[in-house]
Amino acid sequence: MTIRRGIPPLLVLLALTGCTTEEPANIALAEVGRAPVVEIVEAPATIGARATATLRSPAQGTIAELYVREGQQVAKGQTLVKIRSPQAEDQLKQARAAAKSATRAVPSIGRPTVRLASFDTRAFDAKVRKHFAKARREARKIRDTEARKQLLGAIDLAQAQHRAQTRALASITAQLNRSVNSVLSGVTSGLGGLTSSMASLQAASSSQAKAAVKAAEGTVRSLTVKAPFAGVVTLGRASGDGGTAGLDGLLSRLPGGGGQLPSVSSGGSGGGSPVATGVPVSAGDSIVTVTDVSKLTLSADIDETDVLLVKKGTRATAELDAVPGAGYPARVTGVGVTPKEGTTGGVSYPVQLSLGAGAFDDGTDAPTPKPGMSAVARLTVRESPSAIAVPASAIVTSGRESVVWADRNGVAERRVVKLGAQGEAVVEVLGGLSVGDRIVVKGADSVRQGQSLS
Repeated sequence: MTIRRGIPPLLVLLALTGCTTEEPANIALAEVGRAPVVEIVEAPATIGARATATLRSPAQGTIAELYVREGQQVAKGQTLVKIRSPQAEDQLKQARAAAKSATRAVPSIGRPTVRLASFDTRAFDAKVRKHFAKARREARKIRDTEARKQLLGAIDLAQAQHRAQTRALASITAQLNRSVNSVLSGVTSGLGGLTSSMASLQAASSSQAKAAVKAAEGTVRSLTVKAPFAGVVTLGRASGDGGTAGLDGLLSRLPGGGGQLPSVSSGGSGGGSPVATGVPVSAGDSIVTVTDVSKLTLSADIDETDVLLVKKGTRATAELDAVPGAGYPARVTGVGVTPKEGTTGGVSYPVQLSLGAGAFDDGTDAPTPKPGMSAVARLTVRESPSAIAVPASAIVTSGRESVVWADRNGVAERRVVKLGAQGEAVVEVLGGLSVGDRIVVKGADSVRQGQSLS
């Protein structure tokens, strides 16, 4: 629930205007005056880091060298881990050999004695279908609905691309066979077309082979894990099982390496072995997480009833559960538009704030918080330093109207007022009252039109 607070000048207002002792029992009157009114919205919040990156193993292998320890500060580009992966190196060798073979010149054809065997891809296609099916089963285990939907869609896209490649290869094969049959039937003019088709096939094969080499080289380079930016290191945990590498491992086996598919994290870090030298890792295992804490942020969930009052630049103060008695200045840097369902049935919206250095009430410096800590954000959404102000107890809600009871010659008169900033004890009145008007400030909900107030 959102809590509103403000400066409580009710006692000052009553001391300045006074209350008579002639009003009916349980009813008190006071004159309308001016006072500062501040409207504050409170919301739960969480401390965040400037940036966080989880670096994963690109292939099955073993931690060869671990250059960092838990909690260590690292620089951008610093080498963190080296992974030894014979599998990745062997794939690179095979890709380079295939690329070299694909660049051989197309042999010249002197007479119609060429026979081109058809490509039988049924065994390969069956293996790929099994991988796609297994990937879908793993994807359906993801609890997050949106992530699961994205994964399934991406897998469907990858399978569609594989089918298109298969059909393209079959089309080229069919075209070549038609050219060969034409040659064998005595149509010598078809030799030129056959040579052209074979050249096209060679060009396509060469392009695919070069792409495979580039991907394999990227995987080998990724075996040396480097920090993408400066930050603090958190070591991950390795599954250590190359045969059950989870969804990430399955996706990496799909055509194209699953590079176009979104990365999925199980959200837990309790399984597997801690990352250390000599520990086996599987493709997709979390190796290290680098967190940039040079600038801390604050993420708050603002209720839908208040979010329209929050603007970029709105000032705020954060109080941490871990640092009682300290306040941290903050300022809104962005207001999200994606709703989040609340526990009470309503929705809230994410608001991002920058966070400054904190201080205790006595002025001493407060400790720097850590990402993930809980906080309460108090956002100053409206402020009026010299408002026509009335106690909140004077306001009576009637349908969509806000009403006060004014004293007109000793008789209660209903006044509809327009409210501005709403503090905890006093509210700003933008219309319907003037300074000096006498109003009911206690027992207003029991007053009726025309009732004697003297």
